[in-house]
Parts: sequence; C-alpha cells; structure tokens
Amino acid sequence: MTVQETGPLTTEAGAPVADNQNSEQAGPGGPVLVQDQVLLEKLAHFNRERIPERIVHARGAGAYGTFTVTADVTGYTRAKFLSEIGKQTEVFLRFSTVAGNLGSADAVRDPRGFALKFYTEDGNYDLVGNNTPVFFIKDAIKFPDFIHTQKRDPYTGSQEADNVWDFWGLSPESTHQVTWLFGDRGIPASYRHMNGYGSHTFQWNNEAGEAFWVKYHFKTDQGIRNLTAEEAAKLAGEDPDSHQRDLRTAIERGEFPSWTVQVQIMPAAEAADYRFNPFDLTKVWPHDDYPPITIGKLELNRNPENIFAEVEQSVFSPAHFVPGIGPSPDKMLQGRLFAYGDAHRYRVGINADHLPVNRPHATEARTHGRDGALYDGRHGRAKNYEPNSFDSVKETGRPLWQPVRLTGVTGEHAAPSHAEDNDFVQAGNLYRLMSEDEKTRLIDNLAGFIAQVSRDDIAERAINNFRQADADYGKRLEAAVQALRG
Repeated sequence: MTVQETGPLTTEAGAPVADNQNSEQAGPGGPVLVQDQVLLEKLAHFNRERIPERIVHARGAGAYGTFTVTADVTGYTRAKFLSEIGKQTEVFLRFSTVAGNLGSADAVRDPRGFALKFYTEDGNYDLVGNNTPVFFIKDAIKFPDFIHTQKRDPYTGSQEADNVWDFWGLSPESTHQVTWLFGDRGIPASYRHMNGYGSHTFQWNNEAGEAFWVKYHFKTDQGIRNLTAEEAAKLAGEDPDSHQRDLRTAIERGEFPSWTVQVQIMPAAEAADYRFNPFDLTKVWPHDDYPPITIGKLELNRNPENIFAEVEQSVFSPAHFVPGIGPSPDKMLQGRLFAYGDAHRYRVGINADHLPVNRPHATEARTHGRDGALYDGRHGRAKNYEPNSFDSVKETGRPLWQPVRLTGVTGEHAAPSHAEDNDFVQAGNLYRLMSEDEKTRLIDNLAGFIAQVSRDDIAERAINNFRQADADYGKRLEAAVQALRG
C-alpha cells in the first residue's frame, strides 16, 4: 500500500499532529514534558531506523527488470520460468561489494556480489553469485576465517595486510581468485560494465528425471570496463557512491543495462570421472570442455522507490530453489544454503519474506509458519499444522531436484580428489592468458599490497603460491616486492 502524501501529518497511530516544529514544555523556556508523545515517538523511531548491516555484501545497489528466455532448454530442466522461448519473468538484482561496510566507497578492489531474484510462478528462485566465476576457498567452514582477514583487525581496527596475506599464503586454493582480484577486472568501472556468474555448480533436472550439472554466466552487453588502481582511488574519494549513482541514472535515462545469459551444461554421469572436481568453487570449467550455451537476456529497467525497503531489506538465499533446479555437492554452496537464510532471520527478522521485495510476485507463499516479529496475520483462521482434516495446503510428493548417489562413511572429509585437481593450474592459465600490460598491472597491484606485510615469511609464502602457478609470475612478483620493501 502506498502512503498518501497529502492531508494532515499524523502519528504512527494515525492521529493528527498539531505542531511538528516545537516540543511541549512546562511553560515557555521550561523542561520538555514526557507527555509529548509526538516527540518521544519520533525519537524512538529514529533510534531504531537501522537494522544490522550485512556482515558481508553490506554496500550495495539494486534494480528490477526482466529475464527473457531465448532458447529451448526443456531438455535439461523442467523449471517453468524456462519452459518456452519468449517467456518473461520479473527479477530483482542486487549488486554489492564484499568486504566494505555500508558507508564504504563503491570503487574499490573487491569482488562484486551479483544476487538475482526471479519472481517465478513456482515461487522465488534466488541465484546468489559474484562477478567472478571462482572464489577464494572450497569449504564453508573456512568462510568466517576468510572474512575476518578482510575485515577490521580486532586490535588495530583497520584491515591489515598481515592478516590478508597470512591467510591467503596458508590457503593455496585462493591463488586463482586472488589472480582475478588483482588483475584488471578487480575494480569494475560500474555495475553495468561487469559480468556476473552463479559461480557454484547447480543441478538442473528435466521431466524425464534426468539430471545435469550447470554453471551460469551473465555477460554484460555494455562491454567490460575497469578502473586502474589510480583511477579507482581518485573516484572513491570524489564520489563514494559512483556505482550506485551510475546504475540509477542510467535507468532514469532509459539506458537499460542488459546481460546475455549463458549456461555450461555437464551430464550428471560425467562428473565422477571429470579431470578435476567439478564442484570445486576455486575452479572454472574450461569452455573447450563445456561450451557456454546462450539461453536468455537479462535487462534492468526499473529503480527501487525506497533504498532501505527494497535494497537494504532485500534478502537472497541459495536455498530458494524451484522445481527443476537444485543444489550440488559443492561444499561452499552447501554451507551457504543454511548461512544466508539464517543471516536474514537475524538481520531483518523471521518474517523478512513477507516484505514486498522478498515475497513471491507471480504466486503466493502458503506455509504453516506463523507469528514472530511483524507478522501481518495473513493466514487468518487457517490451521497452522499438517496433516489436518480441514481445508489445507498439501505437499506435492515430487522433489524439486534429483537425488545424488552417495557412498562411504560420515566424517570431516576433504572434497573428493580428481586426476587433475591442483590449486595452481588455473591461476597459471589465467596469468598466461594476459597481455604483457595486463601482467604488469597485476604484478604492481599484488606487490603494492604484499609489500605492506610486516614479516618476511608471510610475504615469501604468499609469493611462493604465485610461483607455483607460473615461474615467471612468481619471479616478477618477488622482484617487485623486494624493490618496494628495500
């Protein structure tokens, strides 16, 4: 419901406000009275205007738009929103940086979140990815440790190079993503000029019950544009809101940003014998093995009316699947299936999914969940348990995704090892794909940060990971760091 912008100003209970300029006093110049409930209501509400910011991805911007199917994928998935060419589905996309706080600058070296909500007729499908196809770690049990190194040190209150490089140096699996981050694409010029990726491997399944593993790619139609470290430092100081402003004003001008949507598809049976673990988030699937297939077009064409209500309170969870789509054994994804929903229940509240930006738009949610903060009573007299013998919503008996065959015993297992599993190969491949100018900027960016660490052993361990990826990579980085450290 839209609040009327005309008529008398009222209290939150709807009573008209007589004077909004002066608080009530015990005579002219006297103390303020506790009976001035307009004053107390305004101050109390103001004190509670902010909800806890996201621990990660706090700084963001969003917009609404559409996803349009452009290819027949019914042989791979029974998801209704992908069921026919030309079908359109409303979406909401939130972009973000990862490590910075809510008030931090946009133009910084950091991965960018690419969180997409499809308002489908089978419920909301959330695809929560980044602007990089890989990530720093393989297992969610390390995620709090990783983020702690990116955030403020408990003693200094600042991000510390020692913490960052100590963790990365002791986590060789991070070498691929770190190479991405300190390369040219580490600082996008805007949200419109970068790609998005689902990053994880997901399951698609068709009407016949066949399962496939898929990876999502969103290729920007505006072209890739990036900032150098010098350009970014200048822009971050001059306009901390640069990315958010660029997105909003482009849509206001009618220059609607779009992305070509592609998927890589692997028949489920091929995963076990693939040359490396296809569920490892630190690796990409080479396009020669599984060529990307164009399936649709994503366009953003409407700005939120209220940033707090629609961007800050928006929630996304990788656990929000629809029939025909499901998870994979990716250990990072498995952890996120729990962690995201839990974060939203803490941060926004147990009824966050009732908010307009989060609730289904093409259907309605029918659950037996009740009560909690801000519950709106939408279920009326309906029973809140199942099974019951009254009129009630019923289970379908058909899972959203196909089961995965498992063997072995429970325990704290590392991910299964495949023939070519290696923490350094793909980082080296990425380095060797770069032009000489790109390599020089990469080395300069890495060296400038590594040179800040206080201990030689931390610096050497960090450099050695890049040496393992490519001998030239390590040699040039070592020389650059030594030159800066004297």
